[in-house]
Amino acid sequence: MKLGHNQKNIIVGGKTVYGGTVGICMLDTQFPRMHGDIANSRTWSVPVHYRVVPGSTPKAAVYEQGKDILEGFIDAAKHLVKMGADGITTNCGFLSLFQEEMANAVNVPVATSSLMQTQMVQSLLPKNKKVGILTIHKPSLTEKHLKAANVPLDTPIIGTENGKEFTRVILNDEKEMDVDLARQDHLDAVEELLKKHSNIGAIVMECTNMSPFAADIRKKFQLPVFNIYTFIEWFQSGLLPTRFNPDHDDPRR
Repeated sequence: MKLGHNQKNIIVGGKTVYGGTVGICMLDTQFPRMHGDIANSRTWSVPVHYRVVPGSTPKAAVYEQGKDILEGFIDAAKHLVKMGADGITTNCGFLSLFQEEMANAVNVPVATSSLMQTQMVQSLLPKNKKVGILTIHKPSLTEKHLKAANVPLDTPIIGTENGKEFTRVILNDEKEMDVDLARQDHLDAVEELLKKHSNIGAIVMECTNMSPFAADIRKKFQLPVFNIYTFIEWFQSGLLPTRFNPDHDDPRR
């Protein structure tokens, strides 16, 4: 559309940084970040903002139920919004515990945990099928975490904590990971889940570091897999809807 002679092409500011709709509040870590991990910026189809919460460890988030790190995450969220984010997420599914406080602290939508997808995914399945949750540490995933993410309490859950690599590397914040062993941890856990629950119709990954292995699970078990990648790609598509051209299919043009 061409502007008329008396029309002005005006743009409006208000942000520091433009082009990134989602702000990601980060634990303070050093473990490897594969393509597909929430903290690998190449994972995303759109630009994102990052803000690290100093001193916040994986163990604090998982084993200690976020003790002493909530205020750091709220501060990070506020900083990201001021910088330009239109929505906020975190890099740990266990931080569903922070959903209410973080949402109340900033004037944008907040999606703290991949677990928040569970109820929606369940609604997609036949009545005789259940969503199964894959988590990094089942003993630490409490009823409180599930309620905060609106997850039905009878949802089947399995963890990778009995594996050889993945859980140990992430929770101990180690610098090296054997990718093949980590992949096998995921496959073994899902296989165990399916042996215990034959009616699983989909998998939701709690951990934001699990997304690189979703395709492996899909290939072996032929189940749809949802994770932080699917959640945040959906989230940002509402924050910045695709602009369609209504004249695109007009045969006169």
